[in-house]
Amino acid sequence: MRSLIAPISSLLGGVAFLLLGHGLLNTLLTLRGIEEGYSTGLIGLLMSGYFAGFLVGTWLAPSLIRRIGHIRTFAFYAALASVVVLLHVLIVDPWVWLVLRVMYGVALVTLYMVIESWLNAQVSGEKRGQVFALYMAVNLGSLAAAQQLLSLDSPMNFTLFALAAILICAALMPITLTRQAQPAQPDMPATDLLQLARIAPLPLMAAGISGLTLGGFWGLAPVYASQSGFDASGVGLLMSITILGGAVLQWPIGLFSDKHDRRLVLLWVVAIAAVIGGLITPLTSGPLLLGMMFLWGGLAFSIYSIAVAQMVDQLHPDEILSGSSGLLLANGFGAAFGPVIAGGLMSFFGPKALPVFFAVTLAFLALYSYFRSRRVFDLVTEPHGHFTPMLRTSHTVLELMPDTPEGEIAEADTLDEGQQPLDEEEAVELRTGTHP
Repeated sequence: MRSLIAPISSLLGGVAFLLLGHGLLNTLLTLRGIEEGYSTGLIGLLMSGYFAGFLVGTWLAPSLIRRIGHIRTFAFYAALASVVVLLHVLIVDPWVWLVLRVMYGVALVTLYMVIESWLNAQVSGEKRGQVFALYMAVNLGSLAAAQQLLSLDSPMNFTLFALAAILICAALMPITLTRQAQPAQPDMPATDLLQLARIAPLPLMAAGISGLTLGGFWGLAPVYASQSGFDASGVGLLMSITILGGAVLQWPIGLFSDKHDRRLVLLWVVAIAAVIGGLITPLTSGPLLLGMMFLWGGLAFSIYSIAVAQMVDQLHPDEILSGSSGLLLANGFGAAFGPVIAGGLMSFFGPKALPVFFAVTLAFLALYSYFRSRRVFDLVTEPHGHFTPMLRTSHTVLELMPDTPEGEIAEADTLDEGQQPLDEEEAVELRTGTHP
């Protein structure tokens, strides 16, 4: 383990500081917005600004990294993110905040991309799966731990904003001090959403609905918790419990999906999560609500990971990276709309509208999964892709996935003796279930 961690310790340290500051800021802004009297619809719009910036940054980041390199790009955007954090408390205006959230989203996805492309360059093929798991553990652990920092002071004071900026600045130190050589500049995988929709419609829909649902969670769960009777530390506890559920329960769900029909596993995970969303609706603050949110988080956070694994089952190996980029794009679009829709519903119907939003969106995905599962055929039948617990970060992290080693592409392209290759039309028909 020491030999695995040592070469990437500076990168892991950088992302830990970054996500401590990021996780604190996201919840802090929602609580500050409540204290300022912003409506839940307006708060949802502000939270959507971050995801919109995230999508824009996905396209802008590679060209800047190519021009000035990884370290200088990281330093530039970490400084920008820290400035943006402090501007939130210096200029308390919702429309200024909306612009700042877009800028912050651009900065965060670029910081993710720098770290993840560097990880890809530092790790050999046989260790990628271990590094991917370790990286995701650092991500989830930092986001959960960040919620506990909310109890240090009131959202109305300067302290927590300063702490978030300090933590993001601290991410600069291990990155800029590293002696590791900077990697080659990243390339953006080509993405064809229409083709992906033809070949793997179920994973694409699951990724989009996952973004819609979790976008609502990240943006409006602090509002829901606050209006349900939790104080600031209680809001942090609810957020931490849900994130920990996502970290802990993804592993058994993933192992189960590797051994059973993944389409049916996705159906049951989504259906149970929808039911739990409905059961949460009448609950108020208390241990039962926290326990239900733990279970819901474990199921909801698994949906995107199952979608990626199911996509791996359906695509040819050399299509996986571009297909994964498509799922990331669909997830990002869903996340951008989720807070707006959930916030609007909460403005009209109160805090109980959020778990109802969870239940309805996931119930829709369950119905879609039920009808699509009868028509989906796996192109890659042996071996299947493996479930890998993950968060939506940048497309660069997908290259760390253990199901996409470079060597497997050539191996998978080798035909058995006497086997004739499918032409492109036959391959698409087979993958969409229309091939005779």
